[in-house]
Amino acid sequence: MILEIKDLSAEVEQRSVLKGLSLKVGAGEMHVIMGPNGSGKTTLAKAIMGHPNTKITNGEILVDGNRINDMPVNERAKLGIFLEFQTPVEIEGLGIVGFLNSARGALGKEKITYKEFMTEIKQNSESLRLREDLVGRSLNYGFSGGEKKKMEILQMSVLKPKLAILDEPDSGLDIDAVRVVAENINEFRKKTGASILLITHYSRILNYMDPQFIHVMTDGRIARSGGKEIIADIEKEGYTKDE
Repeated sequence: MILEIKDLSAEVEQRSVLKGLSLKVGAGEMHVIMGPNGSGKTTLAKAIMGHPNTKITNGEILVDGNRINDMPVNERAKLGIFLEFQTPVEIEGLGIVGFLNSARGALGKEKITYKEFMTEIKQNSESLRLREDLVGRSLNYGFSGGEKKKMEILQMSVLKPKLAILDEPDSGLDIDAVRVVAENINEFRKKTGASILLITHYSRILNYMDPQFIHVMTDGRIARSGGKEIIADIEKEGYTKDE
């Protein structure tokens, strides 16, 4: 298992959110977590990454068999974990190229020439249909919501984690942008063999993907797991049968 979560409970601002959740993600697998607002999907993503506002009160998170509950965020990143933010922040003055170059170095990635590095950024930017001038700007500063989401996928593609946690990569995107983002996630997975844990409210992005597992999350737990047949149930009945 790349990721194994055992009986995980966690709270945010002293409010219990995760309530004994267990999940296993194998190498190269794609898992999708769906569920209503407030079910704990984003809290789960933050708990895996070590976000400071999420306090684990019980259970374990294992990556490659190593317990990471008390590991700082940067050490988790070095293990190959990547979190795409649901709401990416704007950081004026932090150049995108410099940021990505520093991140590659901090993660101990294989050294490449500056030309190779810029070629990789350019190719991924074109694939995501990002405007050419955006890469020369500060991280997300003045970007539209869709541009911010695409920039998160660009970071993933350049940093090449072995476990990518994608928190609503489709939110705020029009239908064409959803397809482009989905295609880039698929291509990243194909090239790297990475495991994907994708969180979404809606099934439309899954029209362009082939996940092995769908999990429905309600009230801080995994209520139901299966294949893509679950999506048809959700579209027909919503999440009422999982409550």
